Amino acid sequence: MYEDFPRTLWEMEQRFSDEAACRQYLFTLRWPEGFRCPACGANKRWAMRGNLWLCAACRRQVSVTAGTIFQDSHLPLTTWFRAMWFITSQKNGVSALGLQRVLGLGNYRTAWTLLHKLRRAMIRPGRDRLRGTVEVDEAYWGAEESGVRGRQTLRKALLIVAAQADGEGMGRIRLRHISDTSRAALHGFITESVEPGSTVVSDGLQAYRELEGYTHRRHIQKHQPPNAKHLLPRVHRVISLLKRWLLGTHQGAVDHEYLQDYLDEFTFRFNRRKSASRGKLFYRLAQQSVQVSPVPFDSLPHHKR
Repeated sequence: MYEDFPRTLWEMEQRFSDEAACRQYLFTLRWPEGFRCPACGANKRWAMRGNLWLCAACRRQVSVTAGTIFQDSHLPLTTWFRAMWFITSQKNGVSALGLQRVLGLGNYRTAWTLLHKLRRAMIRPGRDRLRGTVEVDEAYWGAEESGVRGRQTLRKALLIVAAQADGEGMGRIRLRHISDTSRAALHGFITESVEPGSTVVSDGLQAYRELEGYTHRRHIQKHQPPNAKHLLPRVHRVISLLKRWLLGTHQGAVDHEYLQDYLDEFTFRFNRRKSASRGKLFYRLAQQSVQVSPVPFDSLPHHKR
């Protein structure tokens, strides 16, 4: 399918200077093969006032933004488009305060909400699972703790990371904030993130054992020769980059309750790190924004600046 997107900021501003142009672009992204009623699937419709379509079969009134992250938003679509361009054109991401300043938004909460809604759109529904050889390991996010041992934690967030091998390099990744290292949590993440039949490489944690549907290779540190390379080099590279990004772009001010949104943004950026065009990242985010369900403000974690 032909991928239609602006290549420069100037082109984006010229092309999407009004609401009609933005709506037409979203229409094409949402229904690339022509209109389909979300209620009955019919393809015949009539234009109505108020930017609505009337389904000729079931008589349902349909908006191009209904059922997407743009639903019920009071912000102009031109503001959404500028936000998507700014977020995707910045290699290391943006903070809500930075977005507020660039867009000239009246208050911080508006920028924060817009940013988190777009983060929710960075995960494509029905995306392909990792395949081949995949390294899996856990990590922690948070300040140093005293009085804890091993994998214990009182205040840190627990993450699980999967990194797909691509020869000697690295392919795609998956990240999730989990509550514990139980077998149910670890196996559940692997099942949702890795294609059955793949080879899963983990450390010697007992909870990884009895993994069904995969070739499982456990690497145990004490069984390795002294000159062995790092057991899970790809996963630990991802963990290092993630922590540097959280501490850099977001100055470490990421609470546990909405950490998953940041993990989704990092995944979106990392998996498209080889893209030669910032415009294509804008295209992907806009495309996925009409595929995900609405994100009501009340569904977002409570935040105070």
